Amino acid sequence: MSEQPEQQAETAAQAEQPERPVAEPVVGWLPRPASEIFGAGATAELAYDALTVDVPVDGWLTALTAARDDLGCSYFDWLSAVDEPGTGFRICVHLADVARPGTVHRLIVRTTVPHEAAALPTAVGVYAGAGWHERETHEMFGVDFTGHPHLVPLLLPDNFEGHPLRKDFVLAARVAKAWPGAKEPGESEHGGPKRRQMLPPGVPDPNEWGPLKGQLPPAPARPARGARAAGGARAAGGAAGERPARRTRTAGEGSAGQRQAAGETAGTPAAEARPERPERPARRTRSASEGSAAQRQAAEAAATEGTSETTSPAETPSAGTPSAETPAKEAAAAPPEEAAPRSSDAPWHHARPAFDEPEKKPEPEKKAEPKEKPEPEQGGDTP
Repeated sequence: MSEQPEQQAETAAQAEQPERPVAEPVVGWLPRPASEIFGAGATAELAYDALTVDVPVDGWLTALTAARDDLGCSYFDWLSAVDEPGTGFRICVHLADVARPGTVHRLIVRTTVPHEAAALPTAVGVYAGAGWHERETHEMFGVDFTGHPHLVPLLLPDNFEGHPLRKDFVLAARVAKAWPGAKEPGESEHGGPKRRQMLPPGVPDPNEWGPLKGQLPPAPARPARGARAAGGARAAGGAAGERPARRTRTAGEGSAGQRQAAGETAGTPAAEARPERPERPARRTRSASEGSAAQRQAAEAAATEGTSETTSPAETPSAGTPSAETPAKEAAAAPPEEAAPRSSDAPWHHARPAFDEPEKKPEPEKKAEPKEKPEPEQGGDTP
């Protein structure tokens, strides 16, 4: 019994002790946690070799000063904003530490200002190069940088109204100047039927905004789907809102036009006494070894040419060449050449030259030249 009061006292003492806060981790190349460097409420995240730190609006200048003095981010790259619908304008600054050769530490410092009170202290006192970027962000998004020495328009003309990079900015390009040419049927007054005109997001009705406000005739309203159906039913003789019964027919009956044409032709005597089509002659059958008609004609022509060449009389040689008669007689006595046999499987498989080789004519034999008699040598001694 004495142990129970002691245990209860220990549990009561543990419950009274406050819970220790969880230690904030060190992110990336930061030497200490983000809240210790940039102030209370700062959070850090490392992604794609870039360290991103989000700070509250009241700690904007404190965070930039700590990045320059404590982390050595002396290089100012750019300053811009992003319009986040429902959240506000997210102001971003990209800084870098380039003092270490071969190593570049990149840092992005961000804060968010609401759309209703888009104001932020100027960073010109910390980074002098932020003046030009704050002027551009001011005219493109409408963020007011308090304390800026020369917050005037930088890119847009003086009489420009609005801030172009806001999500609620009206795209007035098609309202002020229409696209050249006919993009849809019915445009450019070419007389074609006009479709329902659809505007892209951000483009207002030219009759409600722009230089022609209230000057254009209202667009004709299209009848509702139910009204069009009721009108069609009344035209067909039915009650309002009821569609006429659909005609049913089989595929063999054909369409209405086909049935009318069949009824007109059925009453004429010419249709009753229609001549029957003559029967086609039976198709000729032949085997593969015979070949086609064109191949057979070519084979017959080649055979007749071969026989005519062999039966033609040989040319008579001249009287001065008696030795040429023998080859001529042999050529006349030679039997006619037979056509090449065709293969049994297909007519195009037999070996046949692509062209006829020219026949070699026999050359006439040369006459034997008489030998010259040796002349007697002329000597000095005579018999």
